[in-house]
Amino acid sequence: MMRFTIVLISFIVHNSCSSENPLEKIIRSERIEIARVYKNLNKHNVQIRYTHVERNEQNFPIFTSYNFGVDESRYFYPASTAKLPVAILTLQKLRELQVKGVPIDMHTPFKIKDARRGIIIAEEDISHPHKHLTFAHLIKKIFLISDDDAYNYLFDFLGKDYINEKLASVGLKDIQIHHKFLVDADNINTWEFEFFEEGKLIYRQDSQFSTFNKTNEDLKEAITGLGYISNNKVILEPMDFRKKNRISILSLEGLLKRILFPKTFTEDQQFKILTEDYMFLRFWMSRNTLESKSPQYLSETGFYDSYVKFLIYGDRKGEMSSNIRIFNKIGEAYGTLTDTAYIIDYENQVEFLLTATIMVNENQIFNDDIYEYDSIGIPFLAELGRQFLKLEQKKADPSACFVNSR
Repeated sequence: MMRFTIVLISFIVHNSCSSENPLEKIIRSERIEIARVYKNLNKHNVQIRYTHVERNEQNFPIFTSYNFGVDESRYFYPASTAKLPVAILTLQKLRELQVKGVPIDMHTPFKIKDARRGIIIAEEDISHPHKHLTFAHLIKKIFLISDDDAYNYLFDFLGKDYINEKLASVGLKDIQIHHKFLVDADNINTWEFEFFEEGKLIYRQDSQFSTFNKTNEDLKEAITGLGYISNNKVILEPMDFRKKNRISILSLEGLLKRILFPKTFTEDQQFKILTEDYMFLRFWMSRNTLESKSPQYLSETGFYDSYVKFLIYGDRKGEMSSNIRIFNKIGEAYGTLTDTAYIIDYENQVEFLLTATIMVNENQIFNDDIYEYDSIGIPFLAELGRQFLKLEQKKADPSACFVNSR
């Protein structure tokens, strides 16, 4: 079993009023939601990164980070957290096209074709007021309900080569995006995109061929488990994740920081997007599912406020406070739950980042849909978030100034 250690890293070195390690204290909590996981760390692949945020006299953020179980060489399946970099890069590619004179933006309607099969993949979105398929609306759906189709469309607009090249270029080299969330998907040849203005074709992006072939073969536990379900049959051999998406814990936090605190990075480490793009991303990643009017999701149809907020509120419905904003992206698949979040308590004036992942697959069989999400995983992440919020509230700084997306 990997030895679990706590590592302290500071963005700007400064003195602390306490030598006690907050992450170690919380992970050893007697709260049942955390304690039962801590007693079985070897089977849960728990990795946590907590970053306390302070402000200096110029309101520049000062980060103090603590790691628990974080191992960049140990694989975990990122699931829908992979949608975060794809959403960001979609806005970046649109800006690049605009510089080249292409007259489209995030609100331009488009349709998607599979030119190789001669079929239309999508040409409208019934959740849009005008049934338009637009990148702005798709990105909203990614943050509000973690919509798979929205991600798939963005994935093919970008292409696998573009995604991985651009992420590496800003220093996020521990991210590899390999595939769509679609059974038997073609992840090599992209779909064709046609953009329209008042019904007139104004731009076409032809199908692109991907050459990106980096795998996760050097990572520990990229082949894991006792078996998996394939074609309704149990295959009693470990599941191979070497060609699945990969994002490390540090890279997840790095994505958040680049959107929320871009000025803490050098220019070449920042995404090439504009202020309005940052504001758009911050606003929608901090909404709860029931806050949006377009698209609109209702409790009567099975949605609830904390539908995509695991930390603090994941095991509770209808209890989210307007004083607390959670800028985040979750992932849930193959028995792994992950949440990466920047959390602000406006009333107590505290802010912090928290990224955590946990495996809950007791029988070690993948694809059988028998996972302990509701009984172990989500309660663990929710209580973890609550404990860190309480910790931050105890050391509130009334002079702080935060990202404002209320």
